[in-house]
Amino acid sequence: MTRVVSLVPSLTEAIAVSAPGLLAGATDWCTRPGDLEAARIGGTKNPDVAAVAALRPDLVVANEEENREPDLAALRAVGLEVLVTEVRTLPQAFAELQRVLDACGIPRPGWLDDAEAAWDAVEPCAERRRAVVPVWRRPWMVLGRDTFAGDLLARLGVDNVYAAHPERYPRIPLDELNAAGADLVVLPDEPYRFGADDGPEAFPAVPAALVDGRLLTWYGPSLAAAPGALRAALRPRDRAG
Repeated sequence: MTRVVSLVPSLTEAIAVSAPGLLAGATDWCTRPGDLEAARIGGTKNPDVAAVAALRPDLVVANEEENREPDLAALRAVGLEVLVTEVRTLPQAFAELQRVLDACGIPRPGWLDDAEAAWDAVEPCAERRRAVVPVWRRPWMVLGRDTFAGDLLARLGVDNVYAAHPERYPRIPLDELNAAGADLVVLPDEPYRFGADDGPEAFPAVPAALVDGRLLTWYGPSLAAAPGALRAALRPRDRAG
């Protein structure tokens, strides 16, 4: 394998860190690693099919949630091989990362062993908490069923209030969110950039945990540091803390 185009920021980082120079193209949203040198081929939801084809990649890597099926079909229609991942749990993430690395001809990297070891070392929490986990506002959207981020939180002792919702990212009015019986609101800084002054004020009755969205939603080298950093960010704290 000599030329790869990635349509997924997580996979871009995983490939670039493991085999520098292999990526011929990546999306505008592929911000890691910071020194990535690859042609930009549009967004995750609107890749430039002609630009991807012009790079003559041996493989395009994608994800069933990040990317749209019509775009993937268009890439296949011009003769490109497209590998589509599905990542909704931590074990699935590890398996899919290995599949992508194998398809790219990359030997198993040390960071993948480190990530698996870090999560294997996570001990069950004696005291669990229930959380609302917004991913957008205007309108408010939260984590629902079968999400990778929800699985990570559950492993760290935080149960998603909407884990049984029929939708994966339901739109829920703010008054309902505040009445959901949560004792924590988890606010990642992506895809919506929640921050100290944008998000916690909407949930006055519960503490807010501001977390690094990459650590919560990306599957790649960041998984090695994620357990410790997320657990620290999720510690109960008052508004001043």
